[in-house]
Amino acid sequence: MQSRDTSVLLGQAQRGHGVIPASSDRMIIEQAHERSARYGIPRSAAPDYAPLGSSDLAGLLEQNRVLHQHAVPVMETLYEQIINTHNMVILTDVNGLIIHTLGDADFLEKANRVALSRGVAWSEKSKGTNAIGTAIAEQAPTIVHADQHYLEANSFLTCSATPIFDVSGKVIGVLDVTGDQHNFHRHTMALVRMSAQMIENQLFTASFQNAITLRFHSRPEFLGTLMEGIACFTPDGRFLSASRSGLFQFGLSLNALQTHTFSSLFGLPISALMDHHRTADPGLLYLSLHNGVRVYARCSNVRLPDKHFQHVLDNSRSAPVPPTKDEEKKSRLSSLRYLDTGDPQLAKAIDKIKKVIGRDISILITGETGTGKELLAQAIHNDSPRKTGPFVAVNCASIPETLIESELFGYEEGAFTGARKKGSLGKILQANGGTLFLDEIGDMPLNLQARLLRVLQERMVTPLGSTKSIPVNVDLICATNRNLREMIGRAEFRDDLYYRLNGLVVKLPPLRERSDLDVVIEKLLLAEGNGNMYRIAPDIMQLFRQHAWPGNFRQLSNLLRTAIVMTGPDNEIRMEHLPEDFLDQTGKT
Repeated sequence: MQSRDTSVLLGQAQRGHGVIPASSDRMIIEQAHERSARYGIPRSAAPDYAPLGSSDLAGLLEQNRVLHQHAVPVMETLYEQIINTHNMVILTDVNGLIIHTLGDADFLEKANRVALSRGVAWSEKSKGTNAIGTAIAEQAPTIVHADQHYLEANSFLTCSATPIFDVSGKVIGVLDVTGDQHNFHRHTMALVRMSAQMIENQLFTASFQNAITLRFHSRPEFLGTLMEGIACFTPDGRFLSASRSGLFQFGLSLNALQTHTFSSLFGLPISALMDHHRTADPGLLYLSLHNGVRVYARCSNVRLPDKHFQHVLDNSRSAPVPPTKDEEKKSRLSSLRYLDTGDPQLAKAIDKIKKVIGRDISILITGETGTGKELLAQAIHNDSPRKTGPFVAVNCASIPETLIESELFGYEEGAFTGARKKGSLGKILQANGGTLFLDEIGDMPLNLQARLLRVLQERMVTPLGSTKSIPVNVDLICATNRNLREMIGRAEFRDDLYYRLNGLVVKLPPLRERSDLDVVIEKLLLAEGNGNMYRIAPDIMQLFRQHAWPGNFRQLSNLLRTAIVMTGPDNEIRMEHLPEDFLDQTGKT
């Protein structure tokens, strides 16, 4: 389903530099205009751009905490694919209130004219026809271009928005790319829709993180991609939920699936699944769906302890695991051995890491942005004695300062205005028995650094609003692209915390300094190729070797992902398949 939708969108984008709406799109716009007129909004009116007050904004962020956590890393990846195209990426809640934005500096001034900032409402009732509000009203992806906007003040914009659905199929927010109408980026809607599906899949797997999880597709090469179906079951085989791609492959609604079990859906007792995973090296399963379609599948969490399961059911709508970037890719790049691709600097760092794994020694990873610090942290966890425990990642720079304390340490019910009923466990306690990864530790506020140090020394966590301390046992990995020693000199980072964190300090070299670029590119092509073999033209490979890669691996992987989509039947990446911003950097435009 995803490949079909994407091909349609790519076909639309290739008609020209602007948007040429299909007839169905025109119908959506006409219906949206009719609704806007009924709301009594004059087309020439000056819109209401007043944002929420600070207290209401804090409440908005807390109410959408889970969505925000899972969406921000995906938004960063999406933004890197459209950077320098006079666009911005926007996340809203279900009512069209903006939660988070990322934008090009040269577009922000124009964006400020129409208040594309946090806390501003973009529902149809407040702004008339616009991609965000209309996507919510239609519960479908929507493009609104130039004067298709109901308000004349917004006619300089082109917007591509798609709803984000939760595990029960309800809209919980919108992902949108908005830009100047004269700088519409090809394939924008396809990228927005794929990014929204990434967010939905992460929300889904986090909501059922301890349930038996089956990933399946009729073609094995699509396992680990956005096209795979995901379904979750209890230990005795009762159906819990399925992702949107899973529902499509089952051919049944979520309500219809609630009456099924693993056995009725796949014609196989749950005990056979258990037996399969007791083997030393379980391979792919080959199952038959209830409708006769044969699928390949792999399973995780098949030995769920009974004592934990009620907690899974009680919290199946929450997301106790914070967001990861490119989660399906990490399942393939999952060990230190895989990451060791021949570069001497990296090999030396990995050798040091292997010596301290499992010895209760904190690891601090330094390096430029995009060098793969979180990927290395995940590999360390997967090679450690705690690999069966949780890996909880927290980006200290992406969580608002007003929320980071409650995010890390948790809180009791009623600890502050807007706190969720029954409170929140907090990321540190969620990592209990596993690994806590604190990314961008240099951005942690000073007052919280003291609390973190106390937790690390006493191995006890006291949630906000509680008088009871809870024991916690985690391995700690931190990462930063900042110079913590210099920050200590400026009194911006605590020296006692620094010396507690740097049991082992390893630096990831930037891509331009590594000698294994060819091997890295080969592995990325395999990871991104969905089972297809891609190659790079010799002149392009030489261009890659000469490039400085300011965005490091993040830039390289995003470039290859986009180039793969652009290739023809020969699967060769050539100059015409490379993004324009990359060619601008290399002087090849």
